Amino acid sequence: MANRRAFEIAFVGLKPGAHEFSYGLNDKFFIEKGAEDFTNATANVKLTLEKNTGFMRLKFEIDGKAGVTCDRCGNPLQIDLWDEFKMLVKLVDDPEVMNEQEEDPDVQYISRNESHLDVSDWLYEFSMLSVPMQKSCGEDEAGESKCNKEVLAKLREMEERTIQNDNSSNTLWKGLDQFKKN
Repeated sequence: MANRRAFEIAFVGLKPGAHEFSYGLNDKFFIEKGAEDFTNATANVKLTLEKNTGFMRLKFEIDGKAGVTCDRCGNPLQIDLWDEFKMLVKLVDDPEVMNEQEEDPDVQYISRNESHLDVSDWLYEFSMLSVPMQKSCGEDEAGESKCNKEVLAKLREMEERTIQNDNSSNTLWKGLDQFKKN
């Protein structure tokens, strides 16, 4: 990533209390991180870092849009990215051991000797988690699917053909059951 320092926070120089940071993420950021699920992404992330003695609370507020494809028909869709995530970052002497033992994914350990906190991986992860698991065209006011009608008809046809094939294949092998008993 060419501008990696843009996602590092020098927390050592910050006074205790809340501090806000803003990040504008675009396609270039997501491509560099390896995202394949969407295109034309623009995400704005507001990060609130609350610095305390020995730990920091991070709150990520994600807002934006991304282009995805419908899981049912393949039509292009524009979806809203919106979510909120919280993290706890603790300063410890042996962060590797503590991170291995920690079961809560929202708790991260870093060395007391660290002076910067790289948030780029969290920005990517939380942005990806704000994309819905199931992406579909939805329904119109009448309750009809907005999906491509031709694709839905083809899917129904293929489903019926599969059911017919399953029924006919069962009868084909039915006579062979008598040989299992011998």
